Amino acid sequence: MIEVTNQPPPLENYNLFSSDAVLKDALKRENAGWASGDLKLLGERLGTAEMIAAGADANRHVPVLKTFDRCGHRLDEVEFHASWHALLGLAIKSGLHTGPWAAPRAGAHVARAAGGYMLAQIESGVYCPVSMTYAAVATLRQAPSIAAEWLPRIYSRDYDPSFRPAAQKTSALIGMAMTENQGGSDLRANVTRADHYRTAGDRRFYRLTGHKWFMSAPMCDAFLMLAQTPAGPTCFLVPRWTPEGERNAIHIRRLKDKLGNRSNASSEVELDGAHGELLGEEGRGIPTIIEMGNYTRLDCAIGSSGLMRQGLAQAIQHAHHRRTFQKFLVDQALMANVLADLAIESEAATVLTMRLARAYDEDDEASLAFRRVVTPAAKFWICKRAPAFAAEAMEVLGGNGYVEDFNLARIYREVPVNSIWEGSGNIMCLDVLRALARSKSAMGMLADELSESAKADRRLGAFVGKLQESVQSLDESQARMFVRNLVVALQASLLIRHAPSEVSDAFCGTRLSGDMGGAFGLLPSGTNTRAIIERAAPVLE
Repeated sequence: MIEVTNQPPPLENYNLFSSDAVLKDALKRENAGWASGDLKLLGERLGTAEMIAAGADANRHVPVLKTFDRCGHRLDEVEFHASWHALLGLAIKSGLHTGPWAAPRAGAHVARAAGGYMLAQIESGVYCPVSMTYAAVATLRQAPSIAAEWLPRIYSRDYDPSFRPAAQKTSALIGMAMTENQGGSDLRANVTRADHYRTAGDRRFYRLTGHKWFMSAPMCDAFLMLAQTPAGPTCFLVPRWTPEGERNAIHIRRLKDKLGNRSNASSEVELDGAHGELLGEEGRGIPTIIEMGNYTRLDCAIGSSGLMRQGLAQAIQHAHHRRTFQKFLVDQALMANVLADLAIESEAATVLTMRLARAYDEDDEASLAFRRVVTPAAKFWICKRAPAFAAEAMEVLGGNGYVEDFNLARIYREVPVNSIWEGSGNIMCLDVLRALARSKSAMGMLADELSESAKADRRLGAFVGKLQESVQSLDESQARMFVRNLVVALQASLLIRHAPSEVSDAFCGTRLSGDMGGAFGLLPSGTNTRAIIERAAPVLE
């Protein structure tokens, strides 16, 4: 019998909230300290061996499409593993789908961001319907009659996975289906047609005919969709069941065989005269859904930050227990440099994400401008850094990291989706440029956000000066460089104000130099790597 030795224990039965000093500090700073008790309970539940295993099982046992019953009648149902329902039920019970809308208060969106950040660490697939439902509220509220019918169901925390008309359920979830195979991000190229067939008071109903190339979480109870009317692209709410209690004509053609996010079904659908209700004005579909897109983009940054945090926690846990060449890995100078570099990247992503979430708690002019500019910017850079981050964290575990028994392989496959979903990198950077062009006060708002830290640190001061100069001659080809520099400046500013000096010094000394390099582990000699690692290490109670 071969004795297995020198294998680190699994990272389980720990509290994702209590063990994360960066998250706890951010929560207090961003007006959400009141939620610490509930988040501690959620973090404890998510960190159990049972929930961690459920996350793996939900991805191992992928959804199954049931197109027809045995007699040939259409079903268009997708079966999910029990682990999926357990995790989604926990998320709904915790209010991660609509908590800030159902019970608004200062810091509510920050508290919800913290919960989503922890959920993503255990299983990101269920975050998709949670995020879409959260974002849909902003759009549904534009139609009072629709809101009166649907919001009470959406606000409910009593998860109901059954497939039946929403009026017969204890709760409801909302999805979205926007893109078509010929257009992708160019939603004006959509060809799905909507024909008006009935009016009831202030509500107008249509038949939708066409297709959608991506419809994720197809067992949601209703979907926001775009379709062409004579006035142009228009937004509709399309339920899975008709008002008469019949299955709506949303025919699922197949499920996507995806790189990651495998627990969540993403489908191609055909609309064969599907019943839908007008949401907003005809021809104003894209403006109607824009605000919803901001919330889902925020969730992309939250999800990527959470995945980076989990990758870091796994890497540090391994390094603390694995011995090589007569030392623990964490005591090897070069490995310590890698881990510390990962730690400051993770902290920078987390603090900016929580700062951005606070802007969604406030409706003053500065907060609105901040979220218009910084939401696509943060999504671009945080989500773009995540794949390289996951690869480096996986490498810390060596060959074990590449094996599916260890969850870093799943994290590595998961992280690219947040950079693609809700607009890829180029779309995000162009949206930043548009937001700056439309708001004369936006650069002034950003300057105010950065000014205190820029005065305190000459490196940031010089970097911000160059950033402001670059705006004067900015063209589309340089959008990625500008947006990267903007995000790095915001991250540096937050770390200077709120992180220990060893963290902010290491970040500014490397990220503001103009050459961040293509790898982690490039911190300069003299960096207090031990202090940085210990701050980031998961605390096992």
